[in-house]
Amino acid sequence: MSSLVGAWTLVRLILRRDRATLPAWIAVFALLPMAVASTFEELYPTAEEVARAASQFGSNPAFSGILGPVYGGTIGSLVAWRSSILFVIIGVVSLLTVVRHTRVEEETGRRELLGSTVVGRHAPLAACLTVVVAANLVVAAVVAVTLTSTGQPAPGSLALGLAIGFSGIMLAAVGAVAAQLTDTAGAARGIGLAVLTLAFVLRAAGDSAGDNGAVSWLSWLSPLGWVQRVRPFAGERWWVFVLPLALTAACAAAALALSLRRDVGAGLFPARLGRAEAAPGLASPLALAWRLHRGPLLGWVGGFVVLGAIYGSVAEGVGDILEDNPDLLDIFEQLGGGGSVLMDLYLSGVMGILGLIASAYAVQAALRMRSEEEELRAEPVLATAVARHRWVGSHLVFAFAGPAVVLVAAGLSIGLTYGAVAGDVGNQVPRMLGSALAQLPAVWILVSITVLLFGVLPRLAGASWLVYGAVVLITLLGAVIGLGQWVLDLSPFTHVPTLPGGELLLAPLIWLVTIGALLLVPAFTGFRRRDVG
Repeated sequence: MSSLVGAWTLVRLILRRDRATLPAWIAVFALLPMAVASTFEELYPTAEEVARAASQFGSNPAFSGILGPVYGGTIGSLVAWRSSILFVIIGVVSLLTVVRHTRVEEETGRRELLGSTVVGRHAPLAACLTVVVAANLVVAAVVAVTLTSTGQPAPGSLALGLAIGFSGIMLAAVGAVAAQLTDTAGAARGIGLAVLTLAFVLRAAGDSAGDNGAVSWLSWLSPLGWVQRVRPFAGERWWVFVLPLALTAACAAAALALSLRRDVGAGLFPARLGRAEAAPGLASPLALAWRLHRGPLLGWVGGFVVLGAIYGSVAEGVGDILEDNPDLLDIFEQLGGGGSVLMDLYLSGVMGILGLIASAYAVQAALRMRSEEEELRAEPVLATAVARHRWVGSHLVFAFAGPAVVLVAAGLSIGLTYGAVAGDVGNQVPRMLGSALAQLPAVWILVSITVLLFGVLPRLAGASWLVYGAVVLITLLGAVIGLGQWVLDLSPFTHVPTLPGGELLLAPLIWLVTIGALLLVPAFTGFRRRDVG
């Protein structure tokens, strides 16, 4: 029997299961660049204003670290630069989609059930990759058509569309490999997100240094750096697409080869057998939760320390660039910046971005409960004298306190690096710590929503990633594309005080904490009443 028998049938099954979510994220990613183009045309009506804005953005190492370099001096160049955030978001969505249709299917036993029918060994993985790759190509095509319809050059529109599409395709292939390495969906997601985080850090470090900087070559080590160096609307480098094509082909081939070296339901790296008797330190649910969460937590802390050092080290030169450029001030205010001190505009914008990134870790940590339940490890624990609320509470310690730890790490890193450059470590460290911790109430809202779905609608717990994606899009692009205030208010980060520099308003933070706490009430009640498993 061919290893691909039944693949097209599985393609139709995936399309049916994702008939609501797939068109939704395709539409969002495909239409956002057109909205950004319309907004920039209103902000910069003349060619001189466009060129000046592009020069200002492109000469700023802080902007380059956050969103990448600006190539060219046209509206299209600005659209390509501002749309670079989509490279990361579509990568996350594609990665999670592949893991859900591969590793999750094996965890739940559905893959083994399908394997008992006339379905080839490679058919499920091939079907999943086919759907995700096709969806990303549809995004690329729609971006090209819609941008061209607004008057942008067709080659640049196609290049930007393909750059966005290939970002998702590459991460989908990475997700396919991750799904072969481990026997749990949570670990597969962690591996994939770690690769994406590393790619972002490499790109940010290289781009912050500029094209001629000592470490600018780091951007070429990052798949996110590749798609940006296609340079849409600025003398497109079509040959650069060879790199994402090669990475995608290599990862897809590796995933197919690795799937032959393992049993269905198992990973290439099998879970290690534990000791016959547990150590005394594992005598409580909290100790067990620490054992499960410590690896991801330490990894995220290390990543935030590196990100904080990057952003803090380039902050000193931002004030001079911002001083006489109101357009830059507007962009930073849309990123979450505020306050009377120009430098604080940059720092508060960075803190907002770090808060969004920390939310990804928070959602991942909260979803660990669902993974434990799906993998049948929660039921043996709850069959003992451990009460359900104690088990849930042990995981929530890390879902709520974990983001605080990583944000403190980022705040310390930024405070130390920026303070060292500015010669004011003693003052900047506490300011950066306070600014970082101000993001926590918004992060906790996403944790509470995830726990609510887990407790009441466990089958939809994974939809918390869709909520997270919507919050990211609203926060980063909502003001740019002119969304109404009521839409912007749907993001909890809209209500976070703009620190440092802005006024510390306690009322919004108290309301966010209160809403998050209220969401936990039905979450605990639902979990206490429903069946486990």
